[in-house]
Parts: sequence; structure tokens; C-alpha cells
Amino acid sequence: MIALEPSIKNRPEFINVRVRRQDGPGQKPYWELHKIKYEREMNVISVLQRIAAQATTVDGKKVTPVAWDCGCLEEVCGACTMVINGRVRQSCSALVDRLFEENADEIVLEPMTKFPVLRDLMVDRSRLFKALERVEGWVPVDSYYNLGPGERISREDQERNYPLSQCMSCGCCLEACPQFTKIELTRQEGETEEAFEARKKAEYDEAFVGPHAISQAMLFNNHPTGKALAAERLEALIGPGGISACGNAQNCVAVCPKEIPLTTSIARAGRATTLHAIKKWFDR
Repeated sequence: MIALEPSIKNRPEFINVRVRRQDGPGQKPYWELHKIKYEREMNVISVLQRIAAQATTVDGKKVTPVAWDCGCLEEVCGACTMVINGRVRQSCSALVDRLFEENADEIVLEPMTKFPVLRDLMVDRSRLFKALERVEGWVPVDSYYNLGPGERISREDQERNYPLSQCMSCGCCLEACPQFTKIELTRQEGETEEAFEARKKAEYDEAFVGPHAISQAMLFNNHPTGKALAAERLEALIGPGGISACGNAQNCVAVCPKEIPLTTSIARAGRATTLHAIKKWFDR
């Protein structure tokens, strides 16, 4: 007789999944408990698919399917970020068997707390992308014709830049950051859409830009073409909500699914902005 491994022998027949739901922006959240049949090699996305297929809670109540975001299912797009068993992570790479090691009784799914909830586990991450606009997190081009070979990049710069280039704007670092606080605005009566967007942008521009944007600023400032906007990026990091707002909690690097050295980027940004400020003072 072949003895089963403990991990196989102790597999449950069913999985209890507790989901924090919200029917729309600004509405009151509530909890639902679902039970689905256990299958081997499941991740949280497959759990949510089973819940959506049955759309029935443990007490037999028919409900609308739980809403969530996902895209690539390969931990590349960053869309499926949520809080799972109290920890922010990618749901596509959160394996059920590993989650049982944290909590054998149930899996708890919640939306990120630092962004406005659109519905259930879906959040509005527009502030995350606005922060990348603030630091001009892109390579500038003024044409698309053949400009010939680009500047050679040293092996040292390649090894420094590649880890930063893996950022997928998932928001894990922002969820874990104590300096990145939630901003949720509602449109006032009689306020035009343009006025509301301008008010929202003003709020975003004053708040902490976040470790992801600081790291992307350092990535593109070390790029042969991207460095053309280096001064503008450093100006953004010197301004309100920039590098000085970072409290160096180092939570960001602890939860990054790509293990990006965010605190190294923050330290580099601190030195770069200091030198930039000194140079500005002497150039006056």
C-alpha cells in the first residue's frame, strides 16, 4: 500500500471563500460566504470563476457573480491585484494549496483599500497611472522615422534597469505603503465633468506619488533617450507628494510580486533630487 503525502491526504473536499462585496462606488460593503468544490492546482482566479458559475451563497441565496479584474493570468498585466487572506498580492499567482497553509478554514478576498471600489473586487486605479504621468514615465520621441542606431547601454546600466522595467503597475506597493492614503472624491451637484476631473487631478497632484512612480522615474532617467526629460522628472519628485513624502517604511519592496528593488530606487531618487536642487541654486 502506498502512503499518501500529507499534503494530498489532507486536501479538503470543499473550499470556503469569504468575499467582501460592494454593489457600486460609495455604497456600503458587505460580506458573502461561498463554498466550492476543491480541485487540484487551483488559483484564486479559478476560485472566482467557480463562484461566478454557481452564483449561490452557502445558504442557498442566488446572487450576481462577483466582479473582479484580470487579464494575462501570468502575473504580467497587474490587473488582478486584491487583498487575499489579509495580504495584497496577485490573484493569478495565489495558489489555493499555499493559501491553506495560511488559513485552513477559508480564503478571504477583499478589494484593495487605497483605491475607490468600482464593484466588488474591482477598483479604480486611475490615480496610479496619473502618478506615472506626473513623473513622465516614458521614453520621449519626436518622430517615428529611422534615426539610426541608438546609444549603447553599458552592461552595468542594463543590469540596473532591467529589474525596474518589470513593473506592471499592479498597485501592490501602494496598498502596502502607509504614506499612500486613499483619495475618493464624488461629483458635486451641478459640477461639470471637466470641473470634477480638474478637482480630482489637483488632489492627486498634491498626494504622495508612490514608490512605483519614483522607481519608473529612475528607470527612464537612466535610459539613453529617456534621460532627455530627467530634469522634469526630478522637478516632479521635488514637488508636493514627491520623494520627501516617503517615510521609508520599506513595505513596498516586501510585497512587490516582481521583487523590484523599490527602496534602492527611492534612495537613488533622494540623491538625484538633492543634487538637482543644489545645481538649481547655483544656477540662479
